[in-house]
Amino acid sequence: MRKAIRGSSILALAILLLMLQYEAIHSASVTYKVGDDNGWDPSISLEAWTRGKNFHAGDILEFIYDDQLFNVVVVDKKGHDTCTVNDGATEFDSGDDKIPLAFGANYFICSTRSDLCAAGMKMAINATAPPPSSK
Repeated sequence: MRKAIRGSSILALAILLLMLQYEAIHSASVTYKVGDDNGWDPSISLEAWTRGKNFHAGDILEFIYDDQLFNVVVVDKKGHDTCTVNDGATEFDSGDDKIPLAFGANYFICSTRSDLCAAGMKMAINATAPPPSSK
């Protein structure tokens, strides 16, 4: 009897692990190339680029840009609204940065020149909870 219970426990654990793996595969994050073919660039409206997209926590934003001219800074709301780098902001400058979205408000600016952010090289994205996986 004891061996049967142990065997059942192992089988239940194996099934649970398979279910968790299935869930992880089917609720994978989405990667968005910011600005699509234009990239992170002042030639397009980056705020307009976000419209119509459903962003979720854990999704990845890929910022592709000329690292000699631009950067990406994750800022707070005030930093976004005033085009300033706040204390605690995180700067990226590789030219190909992949940044995961946190749950809630996410703010991004270019800080290499203040006129770039003021001209629209900034974005605000609200990331909702990941959707339930389709089973």
